[in-house]
Amino acid sequence: MKRKNAEQIGKLIRQFLRQESLESPLNEQRLLAAWPKVLGPTAVYTDGLFIRNQTLYVHITSAALRQELMMSREMLVRHLNQEVGATVITNIIFQ
Repeated sequence: MKRKNAEQIGKLIRQFLRQESLESPLNEQRLLAAWPKVLGPTAVYTDGLFIRNQTLYVHITSAALRQELMMSREMLVRHLNQEVGATVITNIIFQ
């Protein structure tokens, strides 16, 4: 018995998430989960991550690390978006 209207399950799930406006929050959570992977061992000096209006806000406990991350902000945005596979953030603010 062969079905003529068969579709891939992944495509149907993405379509459902878009229809229910859940795709963006899911991508934001994926990006927050990818932060330690992208940043590496220095992620222990960061906390309080949240996203608002395509901007990632990060609280950093080390002033030296803050300066270093500010200089590589564009690279971090690019790597985080690549990790998620979508443009989730356009800027990072270090506090």
